[in-house]
Amino acid sequence: MLCAQWGRRAIHIDRWCPSSQVCSQCGRKDGPKPLNVREWECPNCGAFLDRDWNAALNILDAAGLAESLNARGGDVRRRLAQAGRDAIAREAGTHRTARLH
Repeated sequence: MLCAQWGRRAIHIDRWCPSSQVCSQCGRKDGPKPLNVREWECPNCGAFLDRDWNAALNILDAAGLAESLNARGGDVRRRLAQAGRDAIAREAGTHRTARLH
């Protein structure tokens, strides 16, 4: 396998894992969405989620590569930036990149 050749390992998750349907912030399953829905707001916690970024975070969690509990067992699900895509870059040396969509 190519993974071993490069010193990596492949982790398989369930093929039917609803990674784009589950909020990566609170864990609520919101159900299927048409493919043209690229961003959505969780009705439970109000997080504004990019479909692909949200799915990536859920896949990391399903593969066991993302920490989801702290030392005391409390939920510390990975949080997405709340500023949104239209945030103004205020840090020195940063500049706005072209929109992806």
